[in-house]
Amino acid sequence: MSTPSLSSSAHAAPATGQAAVSARKARFWDRIATKYAADPIADPAGYEATLRRVQGFLKISDEVLEIGCGTGTTALHLAPFTHRLRATDVSAEMIDIARDKLVVDPLPQLSFEVADADTAVAAPGSQDVVMAFNLLHLVDDLDQALAMAVQTLRPGGLLLAKTPCVGEMNPLITRLALPLMRAVGKAPPVLCFKAPALLAAMQRLGLEVLAVERHGTRQGKDIRLFTAARKPA
Repeated sequence: MSTPSLSSSAHAAPATGQAAVSARKARFWDRIATKYAADPIADPAGYEATLRRVQGFLKISDEVLEIGCGTGTTALHLAPFTHRLRATDVSAEMIDIARDKLVVDPLPQLSFEVADADTAVAAPGSQDVVMAFNLLHLVDDLDQALAMAVQTLRPGGLLLAKTPCVGEMNPLITRLALPLMRAVGKAPPVLCFKAPALLAAMQRLGLEVLAVERHGTRQGKDIRLFTAARKPA
């Protein structure tokens, strides 16, 4: 189900600037939300390994923000290990599905909200941990999205991310298949960076990279890089 519009006027002014960009992204993810929710996890063992690794970084006293939470599966797994977890996504349809899951499996410390990871999602210095899973290749500007996330962290706070490094894929996919899929509306805009570029972006913000891992369990190279990084105290 979709979130009702804040305005019922048929003549509302079109969104401009960042609002227009957020609306464009939301339209794509709203359209595929039901299918996204129904798709099975591609590598369950790798996913479980990531959950265990993240749990090891979390404390029951932590205020945690997840950006790009999708339909909330990961937030539902991790919320019991936090004091509070605010899980956000640009898609209202994704958030509706996540809230429906929360009704079935209530967790008092978990809430779902609509917000764009390319914007300021939480107050500066308000979070102990920011989590971003399968998101950073989908933002409009990697440096800006990381800066927004780091800004919300308290000194000594953690950024935990698992990011597909799309630039490590076969060039036929990045140069041919992805542009064709975008042209027919089957794929969103994607940033095609490799692992060193992602780590360099984190280090430009002064983050101390604590862990760089790949948790895939299938044959072949896992392009999804798990990183843990700390904001200077």
